[in-house]
Amino acid sequence: MPLSRLTPVLRQQVETLEQEGRRKGQEAVVVGVLSSQGTKGPRYLLEGQGDKPFIRMNSNSYLGLSGHPALKEAVQAAIARFGVGPGAVRFISGTYKSHVDLERRLAHFHRREAAMIFSSAYATVLSVVVPLTSDKTVLISDELNHNCIINAIRLARPLEKMVYKHLDLQGLEQALQKAVSLGAKRVLVLSDGVFSMRGSHAPLAEISQIVQRYDSQFAENAILVVDDSHGVGAFGPSGRGTEEYTAAQADILVGTLGKAFGVNGGYMVGSADLVAYLRETSPMYIYSNPITPGEAAAALASLELLDSAEGQERLRHLHAMTQRFRQGLLSLGYESFPGAHPVVPLLLRDGALTNRLVGFLRERGVLATAIMYPVVPRGEDSIRFQISAEHTQADVDEVLGILQEFRQPI
Repeated sequence: MPLSRLTPVLRQQVETLEQEGRRKGQEAVVVGVLSSQGTKGPRYLLEGQGDKPFIRMNSNSYLGLSGHPALKEAVQAAIARFGVGPGAVRFISGTYKSHVDLERRLAHFHRREAAMIFSSAYATVLSVVVPLTSDKTVLISDELNHNCIINAIRLARPLEKMVYKHLDLQGLEQALQKAVSLGAKRVLVLSDGVFSMRGSHAPLAEISQIVQRYDSQFAENAILVVDDSHGVGAFGPSGRGTEEYTAAQADILVGTLGKAFGVNGGYMVGSADLVAYLRETSPMYIYSNPITPGEAAAALASLELLDSAEGQERLRHLHAMTQRFRQGLLSLGYESFPGAHPVVPLLLRDGALTNRLVGFLRERGVLATAIMYPVVPRGEDSIRFQISAEHTQADVDEVLGILQEFRQPI
């Protein structure tokens, strides 16, 4: 029988995850979305839960744009014009006008020469780091960087890989000094913009200054690469992410279309020469279909919307609801990491207690997700709440009331 000896091993590994409280388990299936009613924002219907409505507090849709009429209209128009799929990779016949228009708009949005879209931000990071890594390159990474950066480093074949303690700028400088001593020609310093499990951001201005200070000691530059997938669209006064929030700019910026912008796909922005090189060398660009023309059109509509008065009002509301929820959490005596981003973790530092609170919330109509090791370091078991512009003040207060109810017997 195929897999007859492997199957028991796999089954045991899943059972171990279950026993340790780390199994993700069955996925919640959304079967319907109820529009905002009165003081309440949208509610979600789940398979097997009948007509019970849920507040979604675990979505990356920070601006709540996925159901916006402008995005729906853009998708429908592109489908009518181009069909539902690209039908080929970009360099064969899979490039449509909406792809090109979106790349131009992304470059303008981030004040760069050029942009390049991919199927996801994960694919973007892999397809930026690996082609830019030679056997004379040193890769330097923050220890809490996203899994996509970790796996990009694993796949690359550099001269050396170094990891510095989270936000330890002295450790970063020591790594750069070691790279000089190794005779590296090129260095890539890799960092998240917003660290997705904490909601805290990297001090890009200080990091950039350190990288620039060592740049002249490498024949092919010291290069700062930032994945700001959780920042773009949701962070900074106009939604331009951690760069705007810290008044700094990375050499290469990676973003996503699948979080604040409400669509799907990833992208990078940088110099025109860099983008030209990556179009010839990035495997997940060359050998994978792009996002659909409809998705590209919707993302373009999202960018235009963000820069409008309506978009800026959504952003202000998002920031206000984030502050309200964070302050409410702390006033109830819960622990969280400091920050201003819509990711607001509730630290319980206990796996069993974390799972119990997630269940308590779900029983009362709130969708939240437990985050435990190895996604976060041991002892940082938490619930990652994510605020959205679709949340109302009444929604935020309702969730805080449930959290207060749970805390009473503790």
